[in-house]
Amino acid sequence: MPKSSNDIEEMPAFEPGQPRFPRLLTLAQVREILNVGMPAVYALVSSGELRALQLSGGRRMWRVSEDDLADYLERCYQETQERIAAGTIKAEALDGED
Repeated sequence: MPKSSNDIEEMPAFEPGQPRFPRLLTLAQVREILNVGMPAVYALVSSGELRALQLSGGRRMWRVSEDDLADYLERCYQETQERIAAGTIKAEALDGED
């Protein structure tokens, strides 16, 4: 099991016929993938916008499945496309970096 985000590439590929468990990411890995701060990740989880689970009742043992992160990103892409089509995102908003 990877201990840090640097180990993500070392995970074995899914093998047909083997039980498939969701690949679980730490909140720090989610932060790195999304390139945002931890407060933003906590806000996404606490609002329910990003589905997560808490293991063993431990305070800091939160995990997000890769599938749930992919679903969240797909929703973000869809909402962005809708906002562009509706004209609510202006070109100047695309110029800056957050």
